[in-house]
Amino acid sequence: MNTLALADPGAELEIVGGKGESLARLARAGLPVPAGFHVTTGAYRDFVARHDLRKAILSGDAGEIQALFAAHEMPAEIAADVRAAYEGLGGNPAVAVRSSATAEDLPGMSFAGQQDSYLNIRGADQVLDAVKRCWASLWTERAIAYRDRHGISRDEVAIAVVVQELVPADAAGVMFTEDRDRLTINAAWGLGEAVVGGLVTPDTVTIDRAVRMVIDQRIAAKTVMTVRTAEGTREEPVPPGKREEPVLTTAQAVGLAELGMDIEELYGRPMDVEWALHRGRPYILQARPITGQREVWNDSLKGDYLWSNGNLGEAIPSVMTPCTWSLVQAFISEIMIVSDLGGHPMCGNIGGRVYMNMSLTASLGKSLGMSKKIRDTQLPVYGKLPEGVETPLLPMSRWQTLKAAKPMLGGRREIQKLVARIPEYIATAPAITEELRAKIAGSNDLVTLWQDEVEPRFAECNRMLAAAARQDAGSLVYLGARLAKLVGEADATVLMSGVQGGDGRLESLGPLLGLARIKRGEISREEYIGRYGHRCPDEFEVSAARPVENPDWLEEQLAGLTVDPAELLERQEEAGRAAWRRFHERYPRKAAKFRRDVDRWEAIVRSREETRSEMMRGFWMVRDFVVRAGEVTGRGDDLFFLTISEILDVLSGSRRPLTRVDGRRATYELYKSLPPYPGIIRGRFDPERWAADPDRRGDVYDAAATVAPPSQTISGFPGAAGVVEGTARVLASVAEGDRLGEGEILVTTVTNVGWTLLFPRASAVVTDVGAPLSHAAIVARELGIPAVVGTRNATMLVRDGDRIRVDGSTGSVEVITEAALVLS
Repeated sequence: MNTLALADPGAELEIVGGKGESLARLARAGLPVPAGFHVTTGAYRDFVARHDLRKAILSGDAGEIQALFAAHEMPAEIAADVRAAYEGLGGNPAVAVRSSATAEDLPGMSFAGQQDSYLNIRGADQVLDAVKRCWASLWTERAIAYRDRHGISRDEVAIAVVVQELVPADAAGVMFTEDRDRLTINAAWGLGEAVVGGLVTPDTVTIDRAVRMVIDQRIAAKTVMTVRTAEGTREEPVPPGKREEPVLTTAQAVGLAELGMDIEELYGRPMDVEWALHRGRPYILQARPITGQREVWNDSLKGDYLWSNGNLGEAIPSVMTPCTWSLVQAFISEIMIVSDLGGHPMCGNIGGRVYMNMSLTASLGKSLGMSKKIRDTQLPVYGKLPEGVETPLLPMSRWQTLKAAKPMLGGRREIQKLVARIPEYIATAPAITEELRAKIAGSNDLVTLWQDEVEPRFAECNRMLAAAARQDAGSLVYLGARLAKLVGEADATVLMSGVQGGDGRLESLGPLLGLARIKRGEISREEYIGRYGHRCPDEFEVSAARPVENPDWLEEQLAGLTVDPAELLERQEEAGRAAWRRFHERYPRKAAKFRRDVDRWEAIVRSREETRSEMMRGFWMVRDFVVRAGEVTGRGDDLFFLTISEILDVLSGSRRPLTRVDGRRATYELYKSLPPYPGIIRGRFDPERWAADPDRRGDVYDAAATVAPPSQTISGFPGAAGVVEGTARVLASVAEGDRLGEGEILVTTVTNVGWTLLFPRASAVVTDVGAPLSHAAIVARELGIPAVVGTRNATMLVRDGDRIRVDGSTGSVEVITEAALVLS
């Protein structure tokens, strides 16, 4: 049995795959499904058996397996059955040839897009070729890796193929029936691939189920559409006259909604439905259960932007839960005043990781005539772009950009008014936040507490950090460059370190220095816990426990402090005194002014870090709120997979947001299983496809392919001066910190306050992510440890155990002897 009619009663999962089974069910129910047929899993298995491919499938790599599929002919009887089924459609029609694996479109396990589909295929020979390519797509690197992550063995899975007449769609889109009272339809011109693939922002139509009426309609500017061509399909611009024209009439939207409700009733659960219209007639192309369906978190699909994690990636190094992302969005809107510019996002969520949209700031800089100044300002914060990577500008005129930026400019003035309050805020913030944490622990009316006290306090913590960060920001950016021009890079680094000994030192050093003070008996354990118990490597992530929640944490920290930082600090302070003496001797008239400038710079950095610590105490407070909400509702850590507004809905009695938990948890676990994405991303980026690519680059992804080939040299920003040779210890996370031996060179992707304890043990520090104002650069400078930051490629080119030379004055790293040779 090589083929089956589309609606055949025997079209079950193990025979026609998940997609085929769903389409057969729709067709049998009399729904308007395009005519077609199935090529069964039996045909696939027969092909594998005839050509003895099982051994290669079980043990070969993706390239070997696919090459075998391409090299072998389809058996004559299978080919004859497929030809006959195609000819039975009549008239040599254009068809869609879609893969349908046996582990696909299942409740809780979508697997959507893991195998290939081919559109606008015409003629029996072309159909046979497309069927064989669909079979081979079961064994791409991406599909294999995806199934491995879900625990599906190679021997379990098989693939069928669905061949259907291709609807020459005038319009298409998707429909969601998950809301109890409403249905939502997304619609765009042309074939549905532009909507499903995120190429276009579609119209959104909301229909009230009870009265069968359109209650909301948002018309998007639809710039792109997918159309048929003789070779397949392509994207074309939408004619200007149709871009802002509604895709659906009211009657068409209501008609689609009625079909959606019929499908939901057929399956007995909320559904995700793909549809098309041709000459006003609707067709159902696919339907999947929504329950447990994995989501896509990918703002790179929203446009051609340049994304960087050069600053935010240091603060938020991990994949975020939905709750954390909702809080980060609130944080960004306070820090940046607005969350978008003309509809273009200020920051984005790409595969669960946070990125800043550099296209937005570049466009704003050009419109203000300040492109160079903004580039110079961003360089010490976000780092350098890889060679060849361009920053695409937003598709907005100068007038549109300036108009959209008005709230941002006004908001900055409001934030500046808070600067005078910073000293008082820092002095009182811990007690106020701790008082609120106590209220949360005993509250049963969490919604009122959030609205009246918790949310306002959280917003204030964010606003005060924004105020501290904006104090004469230019001095942070330009002072180091001015000093380096006068006294050289090494002395400039020393002059800008040694920030007022004792308690006046930077908050980033606080957890480290505090441990040393406990050992010297200068402070109690309780004092230390009260000040630093909320600081950790993943402190933005509210699902992550704070250190103080672990009763053994402080003793483990004290045991890990194997090198007292006092000697490093004394050495750096002496180097600072000597550097100031040299400055006075060379530039007696300038020394006093620069000393005042450096003192002001140090005060700004100190207040910025202190307000950052209190902001993180605010995130800890919100973590307490979510944990308490989980207790009150009986849903525990499920609530970390909802946004804050959804959590408030659940606390108010709604159960609807909870239907999204399983799918989001699966999405989170998937993204968390992938390696960290490149620090620079240009254009549309698919985290799964990138992770499955054996030739992937960890430094940059450029969809426009303008980036230069990967460099085999390692260079970055001079973080702290000095030259060191030693053994490289490449750490993926701070949890591996016990592998770093005293005097070894720490090499990692990015550091933050949670890594500070490791610095005195290291003879030098090298990071992929970072810039002169990053954590690694500042802490290394304070301790006098040579550092090179923002290399982009150090963890790609340095192997654990290599002997390397780090020059913190020039920002260069050299591999002297590879690890294999060192071991021999």
